[in-house]
Amino acid sequence: MKHIALALALTANILSTSDAQAQVGGFNMGQFNMENMFPKVSHTKMERLESNLPVITITTNTPLNAQKKVMAKMTMEGYDGYIGIKLRGNSSLSFNQKKYTIETRNEDGTELKACLLGMPAGSDWVLLSPYNDVSMMRDPFAFQLWRDMGHWGPRTQMVEVLMNDEYLGIYILSEAIKRGPSRVNIDKMLKTDTEGTALTGGYILRIDTYNEEDATFPSKVPGIGEGIMTSQITWTCIYPKKKNLQPEQLAYIQHYVDELEQVIQSDDFTHPQKGYTQYIDVPSFVDYFIHTELSLNADGYKRSAYFYKERQNADGTGGKLYAGPVWDYNLAYGNCNFCNANKINAWCFEGGNTQPTPALWQRLLQDPDFQKAVKTRYQALRKTILSDKAINAYIDQHAQLVAQAKNRHFKEYPELLVSEQEKNSLSKQPKGGFQMPGAFGGIGGAIAMNAISWFAAYRVSSYEEEIQVLKKWLSERLSFLDKNIDNFGKDFQPHIQKPTEIKPQFNEGFPF
Repeated sequence: MKHIALALALTANILSTSDAQAQVGGFNMGQFNMENMFPKVSHTKMERLESNLPVITITTNTPLNAQKKVMAKMTMEGYDGYIGIKLRGNSSLSFNQKKYTIETRNEDGTELKACLLGMPAGSDWVLLSPYNDVSMMRDPFAFQLWRDMGHWGPRTQMVEVLMNDEYLGIYILSEAIKRGPSRVNIDKMLKTDTEGTALTGGYILRIDTYNEEDATFPSKVPGIGEGIMTSQITWTCIYPKKKNLQPEQLAYIQHYVDELEQVIQSDDFTHPQKGYTQYIDVPSFVDYFIHTELSLNADGYKRSAYFYKERQNADGTGGKLYAGPVWDYNLAYGNCNFCNANKINAWCFEGGNTQPTPALWQRLLQDPDFQKAVKTRYQALRKTILSDKAINAYIDQHAQLVAQAKNRHFKEYPELLVSEQEKNSLSKQPKGGFQMPGAFGGIGGAIAMNAISWFAAYRVSSYEEEIQVLKKWLSERLSFLDKNIDNFGKDFQPHIQKPTEIKPQFNEGFPF
């Protein structure tokens, strides 16, 4: 298993490096020529696009890169102006359909808050490519579900994109995770907020890859997982940004997280006054647990894991750490071949074999009160937004939304669909649990395929087949959760690994 983890780690770094030198998770792989690994796509030239989806046209005069935004023009319904744009992602930089980070700007390059396609004003946006998600709905579904659970989650709009008159396919225009009254609504931190209640918030934190531009600190509690190459978990403070973050502020939020994680691992972690409930907003952690376990996200809890901390009230109340918002679910809901993500009866909180999973999630499951809260909340949600009827209705609605445009998308990226003969020639199906059509589960089989197959748990021959696979997977995953969460507070015993330090096997950390 460690050999597989090493292969994945090296693969992730190779794929995450663009034309310039990249550093991911503190690990520097130098320069690689992506053109030697995957062929370029020659996009279809189009002067005009008739679509039921909003159409975004982008004009650039400068080659795009993954390090720094370049000026460009962007036109869509309700917006005709300037943007800064750069490539986005790690392994997804190898995909034929790229992701982009966008900042709406004034002509002089300064940021401009704009309402795009009816979404609240902001300057930071993301064009997510659904390249390795044939359904084109895993991210929108995950974000919508989080919002329906009562939290802020990125709003999205399905669009088609033209860049320099070339067709790039269907994209998901999404809000970025940022502080603000219409996004993560926490107090604005000033450079002068270095003492008293002003120092206590707000902050936005993330567990993910990082680079030298990020303000990071290591967890004092080792992460868990089978076959992981290091137990080190690194937290990043993404708000305030490193350039604005004061030493007192970084010291405060690091101390808060350190104390929280150590209390959760202590013998008194369930104590009503001394325990973890004094540090976290329990309902948000309950919802995040349910949301993550439903998705069976390979990156669950350990990648793209966001938290925010509110400012404490003058009377000493409030100021707790909240779980969320959610982000990056294109490899979730049965769409991944590693970290147990293709096993319908696996648990995300038990960790996987790439990056370490924070031990706090296993520890929370040892608290009968947390188990009871999960059970009560889950059973209530199953009657509403997590009912089979509600989930299937969302899937059908989204499928109908992209019905007119999907054929253009798949014509542009024909490698997304495979013939029945190709599908049947793929590696063995995973043993046990939900059987994917044409599934395969190993690195060896994936290397011979195109880029989408590096992570895919299965392949399909049509969009309609993908929709049926997704529906069936969600139905079986919910059945698994129904059975097991019903035992919470009874005889359910979570698999527990004692947090044990594992030294990094690379000089500067484990990137994947």
